[in-house]
Amino acid sequence: MTPAMPLLQAAGHPMHEHDGGASSLQTVLPLVAVALVAAGYLALWRRGRRRNPERGPGRTRAAAFLAGCALLALALSAPVDAFAGRDFRGHMLQHLIIGMYAPVALVLGAPITVLLRAAPAARARRMTGVLRSLPLRIVAHPVTALVLSAGTLPLVYFTPLYNAAMEHPGLHMALHVHFLLSGCLFAWVIAGPDPAPSRPGVLARLVVLGAAVAVHATVSQLIYGGFLIDVHAPIAQVRGGAELMYYGGDVAELLLAFALVATWRPTRRPAERPAPA
Repeated sequence: MTPAMPLLQAAGHPMHEHDGGASSLQTVLPLVAVALVAAGYLALWRRGRRRNPERGPGRTRAAAFLAGCALLALALSAPVDAFAGRDFRGHMLQHLIIGMYAPVALVLGAPITVLLRAAPAARARRMTGVLRSLPLRIVAHPVTALVLSAGTLPLVYFTPLYNAAMEHPGLHMALHVHFLLSGCLFAWVIAGPDPAPSRPGVLARLVVLGAAVAVHATVSQLIYGGFLIDVHAPIAQVRGGAELMYYGGDVAELLLAFALVATWRPTRRPAERPAPA
């Protein structure tokens, strides 16, 4: 990646580490939540498979979801979380796993389909109605998902928000939640196997995915060159984090593109019927 400027304009102050007790609690609670989500998914998946073994997500889907949970557990583990608290490169690694790699795996596990298969018929119909509702159609539109995921990166790194998150554990955790939810939303509407209310054709979704690639590349270039950013970290850390964002984001978006193409099915034209005698 070519820097936009030879000198970085980021502040060179070290990040503040969290308090020991608060940091331990901040690490343990998310891991417990991830374990509960994985256990709940497995319970619903088994119930759906018992009802109809021939239909619904198979073992590959379940393995993908559990892989996503494992990635989340890795990103939120004590060593990675401590690295992220003292080094901008660790933060960016954590950001990539939570906001891009784990969401792709979780979405490929088809959690909505698993939930619908395991739920009673009346409850499944209500959930299907929610999926078709106008608010969800707006939220699940690819452009909305793009704004909430890639579009918020300038807000994080070009304002004091990142530095404030490093100072306040609650805000730091809220940032993790935002990365995860917006990443899952984007992966779902672009390439998820689950039904989505506002999902356009493959070409339109590829255009939105290309826009996300452009945003990630632009933001990472600006961070590397020191333009507009407000990150209190040494220059070497900021540039290393920008490189992780640039190349790691490309790999994650390439995986998402593969998942999108894998869901594409050509539209067959109906065969012409012979004219009646």
